[in-house]
Amino acid sequence: MRNIIFSFLALILLPAYMSGQVIKGKVLDKSGIGIPGAMIVAADSKTSTDTDFEGNFSINAKVGEVLKISMVGFDALSVPATAAPMNINLQESKDTELKEVVVIGYGTRKKIDNTTAITSLKAEEISKTKVLNASQAIQGKAAGVQVVSSDLPGSTPSVIIRGLGTALGGRTPLYVVDGMPTDNINNINTNDITSYEILKDASSLAIYGTRAANGVIIITTKKGKGDKVLVEFESFAGFRKPLRTVKMAGSEAYARYSNAALNNTTFSENQPVNTNWLDAITRTGSYTQNNASISGATESVKYFFSIGNYEEKAILNGLDYSRFTFRNNNEYKISKKLTINQNFSFTSANSSPKPLGAFTNAYKQSPIVPVRFASGQYGVSFVDTNGVASTSGSSFNNVGNPVAQLDFYDEEQRSISLQGGLKLDYDIVKSLKFTSQFNGEYYSWKQYNFEDTRAIDIAGDPSPGNSLPTNINELTKGREQYFNWNLSNYLTYNKVFNDIHDVELTAGIETSVKGAREKLTIRRKNVNANSNYWSLAGVDNVANVISYRDEVFNETRLASYFGRFQYKLMDRYLITGTIRRDGSSNFAKDYRWGTFPAFGLGWIVTKEEFMANVKGIDLLKLRGGWGRLGNQTVPLNNQAYASGLSSYLGGSILNEGTTINSQVDPSLSWEITEETSVGLDFELLNRRLKGSFDVYEKNTTNVILNVRPYPTSGIVVATPGHVGEVSNKGYEIALRWDDKLTDNLSYWVGGNYSKNINKLSGLKDFEISPIIGGNLGNGQDTKLLNSTSVGQPLGSFYIYEFAGVDPANGKMLYYTASGAKVTQDALSATNDKKYGGSILPKSNYGVSVGLNYKNIDFSVDGYGTGGAKVYNGKKAQRFTGENIEQSLAIDFWSTSNTNASNPAPFNQVPVASTYYLESGDFFRVNNITLGYKVPMKENQFLSYCRIYMNAINPFITQKFSGFSPELNGDGNPYGNQGIELDAYPTLKSFVIGANLKF
Repeated sequence: MRNIIFSFLALILLPAYMSGQVIKGKVLDKSGIGIPGAMIVAADSKTSTDTDFEGNFSINAKVGEVLKISMVGFDALSVPATAAPMNINLQESKDTELKEVVVIGYGTRKKIDNTTAITSLKAEEISKTKVLNASQAIQGKAAGVQVVSSDLPGSTPSVIIRGLGTALGGRTPLYVVDGMPTDNINNINTNDITSYEILKDASSLAIYGTRAANGVIIITTKKGKGDKVLVEFESFAGFRKPLRTVKMAGSEAYARYSNAALNNTTFSENQPVNTNWLDAITRTGSYTQNNASISGATESVKYFFSIGNYEEKAILNGLDYSRFTFRNNNEYKISKKLTINQNFSFTSANSSPKPLGAFTNAYKQSPIVPVRFASGQYGVSFVDTNGVASTSGSSFNNVGNPVAQLDFYDEEQRSISLQGGLKLDYDIVKSLKFTSQFNGEYYSWKQYNFEDTRAIDIAGDPSPGNSLPTNINELTKGREQYFNWNLSNYLTYNKVFNDIHDVELTAGIETSVKGAREKLTIRRKNVNANSNYWSLAGVDNVANVISYRDEVFNETRLASYFGRFQYKLMDRYLITGTIRRDGSSNFAKDYRWGTFPAFGLGWIVTKEEFMANVKGIDLLKLRGGWGRLGNQTVPLNNQAYASGLSSYLGGSILNEGTTINSQVDPSLSWEITEETSVGLDFELLNRRLKGSFDVYEKNTTNVILNVRPYPTSGIVVATPGHVGEVSNKGYEIALRWDDKLTDNLSYWVGGNYSKNINKLSGLKDFEISPIIGGNLGNGQDTKLLNSTSVGQPLGSFYIYEFAGVDPANGKMLYYTASGAKVTQDALSATNDKKYGGSILPKSNYGVSVGLNYKNIDFSVDGYGTGGAKVYNGKKAQRFTGENIEQSLAIDFWSTSNTNASNPAPFNQVPVASTYYLESGDFFRVNNITLGYKVPMKENQFLSYCRIYMNAINPFITQKFSGFSPELNGDGNPYGNQGIELDAYPTLKSFVIGANLKF
């Protein structure tokens, strides 16, 4: 076994080096300034390298051997090697667009030959913003892509591409990382990414068939290059604070407001305590990251190794998170025909989560309650006869002490992710290549949480008469794991006939297996208080088991055939055709297979003769396409029977009976989306102005919703069925201006804007089971999808319409369906509710500006949305004795202030209404970067050094009166997405770091 391990390490760690004379030189632009990152290839010696920051290089080659020098933005050049140091001048290319390549799935394509809508982001655009998940960094950088992120450590952003097309199905785009389809990219170190491609239209997406309806994001990680070992290191450290806070009422204002609500002088207006609960539960957050990589290449091996370590102490007290990553990507040139690529990554993440409900409790808890009393006991909401908080007296609210809530919460989570694969490329003949690729991923997650229940009870009620619970201590343990794998085999044929017919054909088969996923959670009471002995021993005794949940999700398999035809005529007329046929084990035999075709057309207008003498237009390309896509992440057929199992006898579970309680729909299959898209790409004014414009219409005609059974059937559980239609229509604009004022000064200005109109466009003639969501935890719901929702955006709020304050008594008024103004007591249960907008924005936009002056670089990125609605859930939860915002405490209705905008204090559960519904529009500066490249001398050990400072989310303009209008929540538009309740605030971060190369 030891020999096998050493042999494997030798394979991936020990590249072979070639000997030869060292040729040295410098690559310069027309002004004599060194060009960093230019690639030099020795054709005969088959070695390669790239230039350092000053444009210097050294390469093993023979004198007189041809060196090929290439760099994006410059014309390629071939020169003979000389023994003396070489100075090589490159000329700026006028046809940069001709050299850019995009990843299109199972291959690549020159950007100018691409007929589809793809946004390609490079490494520097992704790594510039110092965030944990790469999808956070693309916010505002791609037209038509909405990213709803959270600064909660380890959270996953929601990415919506060209609108939301499903209500119950999966909404996440398919990620393809180095050929491996996966659900998320939390395990990827952003520094390891070399390109991030977003496939947006059906013509580009259809090659992924049943998994493509929500878009596809293709991520390619780094490989080795050059003929010498390159060591790179980055380290940064930063601190974080909430971007925006809400000023709450102080003790005196709280007392006045609460006394008015109670119509009684319960609270003294001269309070000895004025607790700021948000300050009590938060701290200045800090985070650091250290990355190191080693890369290089020889004639037969390209290698890349990286490690990264991320550590964060979050702003919420006690919430810590860490992540360690390791990546190894190698390429082996076995022969002239055979190349093998190997990739492997390992990620370990540790977290000590805390309940986000502490933010809500800090918002609601009274400022007259101290964090702790003088005796050391936690503060509780009891008021004595003097009107101040005490350890005993009358309880005046049901809000817990948020500091105690955090102190008594002792949860730990651990996860491990492994991803890896092998890719074989074999050149059968000159124009025909065979590719076989296998990838796999393994994920394991474990969790435990210990609760000192007696101490928690005493903290909540320290009075002597409190009866203590019989159960002593509770322990929750959970685990989840899965293994997925993917195997694809395909042929690629590429040939140019008669110099005018450029043909590329791709055809292949693929098998994807999503392994059985196991989730087990056990909660037990009366656990030993000593942490060295925390265990679940004795779980066979039902008296100590509070809950037991064991779920195993079936393995799912996908078999696929796919093909793509790409044709270019005379360098100007483009045709793309794609077809994929998928068979999924998720569905019944007769509904298992589906076919997903697409086509695209393109016309490079500037290649026409009539454009030859047109000044100012460097590139003009029309493109368009149509395609059909699938979404197989949908509710599957329900189990048709239910069984009772609630008691034990002799160690066996008694089955109390079974019943048929649901229907099985054998015709259930994937949701199908059809999209038509038209686009225009252009480059103007000597390629200084670049841009694109796209228009699309996307329709999903068989959205799955739950259908109510017929009353006479005896069935009680709703059944998923294809009954809905959803449409998304919109357009996208992207522009960028690049200019060079002097040899030392250049700048750019860029921006994008996208508009999307989303709606539930139709329902079939079935009685659907309504989706009632957005629960506020006080008996109030805020969202609805049923037969009345046709014409409304998905995720729409369904609430009462606020009609102002009654000047006679200060009560809140609401419009009825007929338009009358009534108080809360006169409202109908649902008939008077109205749709009030959706959490889905109608528009998204991003801006970017930057300049480079000598060794200084500066850039600013911003992001905004328009047309969304968000709900102030914390404000809408208030009941007796809970705190209020300062703005309410100083301006509420009273007999002396009858024109106040806020109602009189009240003690009823607030009605879910438009009073709490606010605009979600905002514009935020996402990132400000200032960097300085330290000048380096030749032949130094350190070849590159850049020092930088980042301000992340430093400024925001918003209409929402809460903490943050960006509310991802659980990511479910019919859950708590768009509701500020138990929400982690948006943070502003300040970072200083350095990039080094050796």
